[in-house]
Amino acid sequence: MVQIKKEHYGYVFITPFIIAFLIFGLYPIWNTFYLSFTDATLMSKDYNFVGLKNFQRLFSSKMFLTAIYNTWLLWLLNFIPQIGVAFLLSVWFTSLRLRIKGVAIWRTIFFLPNLLMPAAIAALFFSLFSFYGPINQLLVRSGVLSEAMQFLQSATISRSLVIFIQWWMWFGATIIFLMAGMTSIPISLYESAMIDGANEQQMFWKITVPLLRPIIVYIFVTSLVGGMQMFDIPYLLTDGRGSPGASILTNTILMYLNFSSSKGHIGSASAVGVLVFIMTCVVALGIFYFMRDKD
Repeated sequence: MVQIKKEHYGYVFITPFIIAFLIFGLYPIWNTFYLSFTDATLMSKDYNFVGLKNFQRLFSSKMFLTAIYNTWLLWLLNFIPQIGVAFLLSVWFTSLRLRIKGVAIWRTIFFLPNLLMPAAIAALFFSLFSFYGPINQLLVRSGVLSEAMQFLQSATISRSLVIFIQWWMWFGATIIFLMAGMTSIPISLYESAMIDGANEQQMFWKITVPLLRPIIVYIFVTSLVGGMQMFDIPYLLTDGRGSPGASILTNTILMYLNFSSSKGHIGSASAVGVLVFIMTCVVALGIFYFMRDKD
């Protein structure tokens, strides 16, 4: 029987994780990069190395550029109010001066949408805003509209719904993270600042925000990764092709459409995934750089 030294037990415990990461994490990434340089399809056993043709085809495609634009637009327009509202509510909930009652209840209510399945929420909003849905019924019966409206055929309304759903689902989780960070800041720092004559705004920008930098970076990066992978809500809210007018077509929807086409272009779909991966990494590194401690 093999004897394992006591100081080597740690390696034994982390071995399952390393093996699982190599098989289910690192290998898929490497394989995706490799397939992006081939003409592989679902129905072909053999494939050829085609170099950068898949990437050239993507950059010459108006649909890909539209998907990039939509993905960033939908993410930014839901993340900016998400972080803003979360910061405001976190400050209120942790304020010793306001002493808001029932903070735990409010925090639970705001966090509840995060526990719901995105597919279920997309199906709910699809039913609400469909032609014969409750929203149309209410507006027509109340006289606001003379006849039912095709809400989901409007690019503006479809985008607005995706942005609202993304914001509504995730701002509660952002509140939890920010409140956890704010409550961990020593009160003595604020007391010292008050003695020196600092007001609430000065304490917020000079004490709270700098000490929350690691949590803010985490929120930025995780939200960025989630935003670049936005799929289920825009896919299920309309016809699954980012309609109307490709207004909610995202990177991952385009990747799925390439993968699930008549020939199943794995190489083309992999190229989309590689570009999204590179774009996300570059922006994440930029966030780490600009949000680093400059002292």
